[in-house]
Amino acid sequence: MGQTLTEKILEEHLVEGELETGEEIGIEIDQVLTQDTTGTMVWLQFEAMDLDEVQTEIAAQYCDHQTYQFDFKNTDDHRFLRSAAGTYGAYFSRPGNGICHNVHKENFAAPGKTMLGSDSHTPTPGGLGELAIGAGGIDVAVAMGGAPYYIEMPEVHNVRLEGELPEWSSAKDVILELLRRLSVKGGVGKVLEYTGPGVETLSVPERTTITNMGTELGATSSIFPTDEKTKDYLSRQDREDDYEEVGPDEDAEYADTIVVDLSDIEPLIACPSMPDNVVPVREVAGEQVEQVMVGSCTNGGYEDILPAAKIVEGREVNKKTEMIVAPGSKQASELLAREGWVAEMMAAGVNFSEATCGACIGIGHVPASDSVSLRTFNRNFEGRSGIEDDNVYLCSPEVAAAAAIKGEIIDPRDLADELGDLDAPDYVLPDKYNGSKADLITPEEAVDDELIKGPNIGDVPLKDELDAKLEGEALLKMDDNITTDHIIPATQDILMYRSNVPKLSEFTLSRVDDTFAERSLEADGGFLVAGENYGQGSSREHAAMCPMYLGIEGVFAQSFARIHRANLFNFGIVPYLIDEETYEKLEQGDDLEVVDDVREGVDSGQEEFTVRVNDDWEFTATLDASERERDMLALGGKLAWTKEQAAGGSGAAPADD
Repeated sequence: MGQTLTEKILEEHLVEGELETGEEIGIEIDQVLTQDTTGTMVWLQFEAMDLDEVQTEIAAQYCDHQTYQFDFKNTDDHRFLRSAAGTYGAYFSRPGNGICHNVHKENFAAPGKTMLGSDSHTPTPGGLGELAIGAGGIDVAVAMGGAPYYIEMPEVHNVRLEGELPEWSSAKDVILELLRRLSVKGGVGKVLEYTGPGVETLSVPERTTITNMGTELGATSSIFPTDEKTKDYLSRQDREDDYEEVGPDEDAEYADTIVVDLSDIEPLIACPSMPDNVVPVREVAGEQVEQVMVGSCTNGGYEDILPAAKIVEGREVNKKTEMIVAPGSKQASELLAREGWVAEMMAAGVNFSEATCGACIGIGHVPASDSVSLRTFNRNFEGRSGIEDDNVYLCSPEVAAAAAIKGEIIDPRDLADELGDLDAPDYVLPDKYNGSKADLITPEEAVDDELIKGPNIGDVPLKDELDAKLEGEALLKMDDNITTDHIIPATQDILMYRSNVPKLSEFTLSRVDDTFAERSLEADGGFLVAGENYGQGSSREHAAMCPMYLGIEGVFAQSFARIHRANLFNFGIVPYLIDEETYEKLEQGDDLEVVDDVREGVDSGQEEFTVRVNDDWEFTATLDASERERDMLALGGKLAWTKEQAAGGSGAAPADD
């Protein structure tokens, strides 16, 4: 039996375990990336493990979320990150240089490599044949120190592409179609591997749009094989030597196959407030639009912005609408500027932002109240744009630009018919990606050789070892699909405290219940109750770290998102699975007591635990955990576990001088 591309890369990097679905495996990591809102904790944890030097082939630190530096705390974070990169041997991308996924794709992503990143959209380079996985910050720190990354072997599903995209349809519409079919839970526990004759019709940037938003399906990763299009892209980046032919065997077997005929794809749009709420654009045409944004790590490349530029060229943005371009990298802006497209867009009434994640997480360009914002971003969770009860739609650059001209949602094919002189823009790559590298500081160019910590840089919070007895109040009961944005919001007034956990914890679950943090401290901890897919969205480990700081001992949920589940183990919070009947019966305020000796049960491999409710009734909760995850829980989290492993001669160990 042949192997899938995913299996080939995993086998080549396998350190521990066997490639059997559901079994825990440890893999060697070639590259790591982190960004400014997760990176401070990554480096503080790296320091706490007494590590001296990065051990992966590539480590890159990007400053892309807090680019606008509203407060000295943001700027102090960036200075600290620059000093950490210089001290430990990582690349440093200065604020404004671009979003981590875009800059990494331009400079480092390579076929056949493995990458771990402390951002959920890390799978973006899968469009180049790299197996890239998002994870919590401490997982990245440990991998950067040379230890394996552990994960359950995912199912590998084949997405077979046939046909070719028609005019006015785009790669964004392909991933929106998959979200329409599969939902935000459809990829959980899976790697989506793209094959078929349709693959060769897509350029690398189109492929990375698809792999980027595979995260919204809940997928562990998404990946394409390499071919002449891959070689061509790397050549345009002057990285021909990074090319390698990788792909599945002809007789590879997949857990399932989904067929997508690209020829049938039409312009689609995700309606508020979930990425899988997808319909054809024509179904919501006529909705007035006050804001249009083209950019982000999904559609922020030169190739994405250029079609929008061609649509607005010689025209004007509607008087009722504001249009902003938020490029994925400074390179994209530079190339467009040198060709005159920035001037053309500005003449049409378009504004340009720095290359930043900013608006995607509610930092800048917050929509007006009771208005519609059309964005080419990847997420439209309620409130993520910076205002509660927002109305954010997700679409392609072509649909966004058409709406900017019309002032309302319109299928670009219909706008072309109305105007009579609007041709479908071609999707083209520049001859050379020859933008400046001035903002990417190599390890050899480092300007710091010791850590610089401002007053907002705190310590890594630690949890005590697991007790025999777990009891407390059910402090909050939540619905399905609670996101990490619900748990720890990412708006600028909160984000600046990512390095200050005591302060940040005050905002924990404030979007669900603004009394939660105060109640948790008064109760001296307790439990959370949730429905399905708890913790979907960002990789931010603060969504586990802050509840841990507030004393949360465990979460009872019907199911967990992959990265957040791992983060709960990493910070010593027990992730218990419950059935629907139990979820429906549990109430906020219930007194819960795990009857069993929890420490002994975790140590012994016990899976089922009896929980008593109000001394009135009982239910069974399941702990599905590997031996390694149980060891981490017992010690209070991954940091303590890693230091113990290093002291014992295994795991991440300090580098030689």
